Amino acid sequence: MPMVNMIKQQDLNQWVAPLLELCLEAGQAICEHYRDPAATDYQSKQDNSPLTLADLASHAILQAGLISLDATVPVLSEESAPADITHRRQWPRYWLIDPLDGTKEFLARTGDFTINIALIENHRPTLGLLYLPLERVAYVGIPGQLAATYSAIGEDGWSVCELASPLLQSDQPLVVLASRRHAGERLQNCLDWVEKNWPCVSRSNMGSALKFCYMARGQGDFYPRFAPCCEWDTAAGQALLEAVGGCIVQLNGEPLRYNRSDSLYSPPFYAIADNAHPLWARLLQANLY
Repeated sequence: MPMVNMIKQQDLNQWVAPLLELCLEAGQAICEHYRDPAATDYQSKQDNSPLTLADLASHAILQAGLISLDATVPVLSEESAPADITHRRQWPRYWLIDPLDGTKEFLARTGDFTINIALIENHRPTLGLLYLPLERVAYVGIPGQLAATYSAIGEDGWSVCELASPLLQSDQPLVVLASRRHAGERLQNCLDWVEKNWPCVSRSNMGSALKFCYMARGQGDFYPRFAPCCEWDTAAGQALLEAVGGCIVQLNGEPLRYNRSDSLYSPPFYAIADNAHPLWARLLQANLY
């Protein structure tokens, strides 16, 4: 592939400002639907997941905006047409987005929903942005370069706060984040192992990719996932966690990779905030498959 067609890693910071403005616009559209009395209306997709007007509005804004930024970079969205999903296997570089991650939480009025945008290059997420529409806050991660939150200030700009690398402290509770909608024997076995190997464990249930934001800001240590989810659910969060010293790995310890198969489903994984702590090496060696 000609190098002129690649977004060089050192240039990724230049994408942050336009992506923030794009999320602000899409987030506003989501919030308008969220406050509308008809916000609980939805239709079911083929996989029985809900599709709302907010999903479609955010998708349209993000897709048009990303194409306008650089028409040479394809866009794959949860709401993309089947033809785009088929053609993606030919893309070495593309935007991978979830216009409204946590649609069920949106419908349930929990507030646990995000916009997820990731840049995938050669099967790896090299930039991730998770935007919280209700809070107007974005979490941005560029592994090796940037880990920060951006808070919208009126209509005039953004305040920036760098994210520190979360550290798992032996004298502090280990906080497990899990989806409130997914349980099962494999998850319980994993939680049992953690409780046997750490003095104090607490659990916090929440939906959507919001879990990755909590981990990046030091309010969550571990997110095990065994229930099905898709690549657009994890890519932005993976870039964010890797930027703060964490990781998302398969149960064999290999990092998640993208666009490598016909399926868009991610394998079971462990999301870890402090990747350097020896507890996680022991967990992987336990082979809790």
